[in-house]
Amino acid sequence: MLEVLRSGRLSLGPMLPEFERRFAGSLGVAHVSAVSSGTAGLHLAIRAAGARAGDEVVTTPFSFVASANSILFEGAKPVFCDIDARTLNIDPLAADAAVGERTTGLLPVHIFGYPAAMALLEDLARRRGLWIVEDACEALGAVHADGRPVGARGNLAVFAFYPNKQMTTGEGGMVVCRDPADKRRIDSERNQGRAPDLGWLDHDRLGFNYRISELACALGVAQTERLPELLRRRAAAAALYGEALSGIEGLELPCPDGGGDRRSWFVYVVQLPPEIDRDAIVVRLAGEGIESKPYLPAIHLMSFYRERFGWRAGQFPVCEDVSRRSLALPFFPGIGESEVERVAQALGKLLEGAAAPSRSA
Repeated sequence: MLEVLRSGRLSLGPMLPEFERRFAGSLGVAHVSAVSSGTAGLHLAIRAAGARAGDEVVTTPFSFVASANSILFEGAKPVFCDIDARTLNIDPLAADAAVGERTTGLLPVHIFGYPAAMALLEDLARRRGLWIVEDACEALGAVHADGRPVGARGNLAVFAFYPNKQMTTGEGGMVVCRDPADKRRIDSERNQGRAPDLGWLDHDRLGFNYRISELACALGVAQTERLPELLRRRAAAAALYGEALSGIEGLELPCPDGGGDRRSWFVYVVQLPPEIDRDAIVVRLAGEGIESKPYLPAIHLMSFYRERFGWRAGQFPVCEDVSRRSLALPFFPGIGESEVERVAQALGKLLEGAAAPSRSA
């Protein structure tokens, strides 16, 4: 940080290519482009993939809204399909059924750090002539069953470095590019469409102010060096929760790794029993001094998407059930065993009390 401040270069300086070089090396890919946020990265990746106005892109309704919003930025339409009840990722069979005449691409999300079924989705893309952009914003450090890291399969893929992610630059993101041409395009479009050999006020394409600062890149360099440690600490925190919550009747924990896939822990989200009022539990936990969140709302039921596209309740029952019951618990690398135990005891007591009347009835 001090090196950057002393240099007087706060944007587009030497720390940017250094961060990109180190991140690419840690992931095992050749070309990456650092940007101002994961959302900015998704927008630029979708542009590079070839999305056009009027296109349709199949994606998941169970995600942070940025994944669907980024499709709209290019005038394309997100077409939702239901999710797998175990992994909470896009269901490949449902995705296949959602492909229509105007579909040009797929945008799977590796939700909560669990790898999506990319081999099946890539097969679908080959059969139907579709491009793929992977939203890996929550999945840095996750690994597919074939041993390849999430984001390193040769598709355009996007990571995010918001403060709650596995590593952070404060605000920031990274686009994994398929080839040098993708990188040249994204490097230009993140910087108002300026080509590397053009002057300060000369631009040869439409671009955006999606630059990442030198200070953020310096933080990214340091965080990349610490990434293995950060991932281990998150996995250790998740293990504490798994043990502390395992005896609570009816509580569904995040799915364990299966088939060789390995999760990278982003958040710790449980699903409450169907008869429990999740929102009431959030309020009661807050009364105990424990912050929790309903995580995530179904995108297709958000007012903007309902009003614009006519989505309605009942169209994606797995997503809606999961969304209605999901609860994100306090989770960060430094959380201690005593804190986890306190959360588990409070949650267990509240669920037992909430379920007692229905049992007696």
